[in-house]
Amino acid sequence: MNLTLAIMQCLNGLQLGILLFLMAAGLTLVFGIANFVNLAHGSLYMMGAFVGALVYNLTSSFMLAALAVVPAMMVVGIALEAGIFRRLYARSHLDQVLATFGLILFFNELARTLWGPSPYYMEVPPSLSGAIDVFGINYPAYRLLIVAAGISIALGCYVVIHRTRLGMLIRAGATHRDIVAALGVNMGLLNALLFGVAAALAGVAGLLAGPILSVQSGMGEPVLILTMVVIVIGGIGSIRGAFYAALIVGVVDTLGRTLLPVALRELLERSAADSAGPALASMLIYILMAAVLAWRPQGLFPVKH
Repeated sequence: MNLTLAIMQCLNGLQLGILLFLMAAGLTLVFGIANFVNLAHGSLYMMGAFVGALVYNLTSSFMLAALAVVPAMMVVGIALEAGIFRRLYARSHLDQVLATFGLILFFNELARTLWGPSPYYMEVPPSLSGAIDVFGINYPAYRLLIVAAGISIALGCYVVIHRTRLGMLIRAGATHRDIVAALGVNMGLLNALLFGVAAALAGVAGLLAGPILSVQSGMGEPVLILTMVVIVIGGIGSIRGAFYAALIVGVVDTLGRTLLPVALRELLERSAADSAGPALASMLIYILMAAVLAWRPQGLFPVKH
């Protein structure tokens, strides 16, 4: 593989990592603070993509689509917390898994009912359809927007988590929930806010992924699996861990799918290498997760107590 292709794939991995971070950031806080297993988080990503695509196709404005997705998904997240999740906090994780799995089925059928079974397409905005020179490579401007938007959101999360009173409560709640509640903090309100923010971040990830993926029912489940891997590798409850782990997973997954088939062609026949390479590449991130669990069960960047 030449240098140009390697740089291109690294940028693609970075872009994938940014999308995974947007998914993992909210979900890891929900895990860490509310101690809630939300399998429906991928469905919020899907609904964000559908809402964004709908608004964009009606208005031809990507900015209006973004402005619509954020409050709409916050409302959905808060409504789910108040109407369903709050009743499951005291239940076992198995009950939470079963309930949120039911929500996956509900949202998938809702998407099919509202938008049909066929993919619902969203075009790349014309102003971002070109390419920008990066290290001598013409790289799609829209994919660079995803990277820039994700990094900006990551910096915003860092400022909120580490430089504000709300962030102090979030960090304290992630490690000493009972003590924070005993000090008079309204944990119910904090949980509702967390679910709202998590849903908004997932919706933004769906919006950004819409123009480069098919917006369709069921699109949230594959990305949810990758998000879970990111959270395990980074450390539950850690925004910093979610960011670094998302980048690691994105780059490893993208480079693995490119490099492994090429490397195997040196050892096997081309047909065998082409069939075995993608299969092995898809296993890389899970092998990485298993290695991290064996070495550091708390994750690479756990929350500091």
